[in-house]
Amino acid sequence: MNTKYKIVKAEHLNSDTFMLTVESEIISKRARSGQIVNIKCGDEGGVLLRRPISICSVDRDKGTFDIVIQIRGKGTKILSKYKAGDEIDIMGPLGQGFSLYPKHKKIIAVGGGIGIFPLLQLLKDHPAENKKVILGFRNKSCVILEEEFKQACNKLFISTDDGSYCDKGLVTDILRKELDKEPADMLFFCGPLAMMKVGVEIAKEYNIPCEVSMEQRMGCGIGACLVCVCKTKNTDDWEYTQVCKKGPVFSGDKIIFD
Repeated sequence: MNTKYKIVKAEHLNSDTFMLTVESEIISKRARSGQIVNIKCGDEGGVLLRRPISICSVDRDKGTFDIVIQIRGKGTKILSKYKAGDEIDIMGPLGQGFSLYPKHKKIIAVGGGIGIFPLLQLLKDHPAENKKVILGFRNKSCVILEEEFKQACNKLFISTDDGSYCDKGLVTDILRKELDKEPADMLFFCGPLAMMKVGVEIAKEYNIPCEVSMEQRMGCGIGACLVCVCKTKNTDDWEYTQVCKKGPVFSGDKIIFD
C-alpha cells in the first residue's frame, strides 16, 4: 500500500506553527472530520515513531488535505523542514471522527491551542444551520486560521490568555455565556485536557451531548502498540481504551479526566 504522497504547499503560519498541503486522492476522499494521519518524520535524527496529526481541512475536488503542525520536539522540527515538491510518508485516515447528525441544528465547537485544527473540517462538513466556534490562544501572535474559521461558521469567538487580542479569559467562560443566551444541540471540544474536562462538565450541567477529541502520543496508529490509551468508563468501572482505534473522538461522558 502506497503511503508516500506529494506536498504541494508548505507555509509557516507563525513562528512555531506550519501547514502542509498534501496531495492524496485516497486520503482526501476517505477522510472524515476529526480523523488523524500518522506521519513518518524522516530518516534523520533517529526519530523512529510516527507523529499523529489531526486532519485540519480537506479539498475533495482537488484531492488534497491540510495538516497544521506546531513544532514541539525533534520530530515536528524535522517535519517543519519539508517543502513543496517533497514526498512525505503518511498513513491514514485513521480513527473515529466527529458525529455529523442532521438533527443537531445548533452546534458549538470549542478549541484551544493546537486543538483548534480538527474543528475546521468539522464546521465545514456539519449540516447544522447555526454553527458557533470558540477558540482560545495564549496571545495575539498565536492566533491563526481566523479567516478560515470565520468562513466556516456563523459566529466566531476568540479569547487570549493575556487579553492581547479579542476577549481575555477562558473559552469555557464564553461557552457558558453563549449557552445562557441560546441552547445548543451538540458541543464539540478539542484542546487541553483541563479545558475539555470543564467543557464536559458544562455540557452535563446544561444537558447537552458532547464529543471530545483526545490528543495522545501514538506509536503505530493501528492499535498494535498500546501507547495511546486513555481512561474510559465501563459500566461501574473503567478501562484503558486505544485512542487510535476507538478515537480520537469520544463521547464526552465516556472519558475519565484524571
